[in-house]
Amino acid sequence: MSLIRYEPWGFVNRLQRDLDRLLGASTAPAEESAATASDWLPAVDIKEEPNGFVIHADLPGVNPKDIDVTLENGLLTIRGERRVEAREERDGYRRVERASGLFFRRFSMPDTAAPDGVEAKYANGVLEVRIPKQPQVQPRRIKVDAA
Repeated sequence: MSLIRYEPWGFVNRLQRDLDRLLGASTAPAEESAATASDWLPAVDIKEEPNGFVIHADLPGVNPKDIDVTLENGLLTIRGERRVEAREERDGYRRVERASGLFFRRFSMPDTAAPDGVEAKYANGVLEVRIPKQPQVQPRRIKVDAA
């Protein structure tokens, strides 16, 4: 079984976020709005290996202290913030394409995943999350005694 991205209300959340920005107000509680709103989505690769799953998330320019990885109720959540230094209009910027702000990704864990052994490492702008698989129970042969 593979990991899948979990966003059942992605379009509705994006519409709500856009309306909130347009009107300058938020009707959602602070934690809920932080969880559903993302300023950008980091690119993610998910790979299944014999012993587990590996997630690589591209997070260049993100301080490791600003990354939060949690596992709750079978959902792996990666959230954080990429901070950008203040820019002044007089610096001559014509176009800014580097995304900044909050990011949020959530993945449903397969039944074969072992939630107790999840590890996360950050190096060279890439977050690596390793999720081990649970040991498979081998069928046991039962001896049949003749009476």
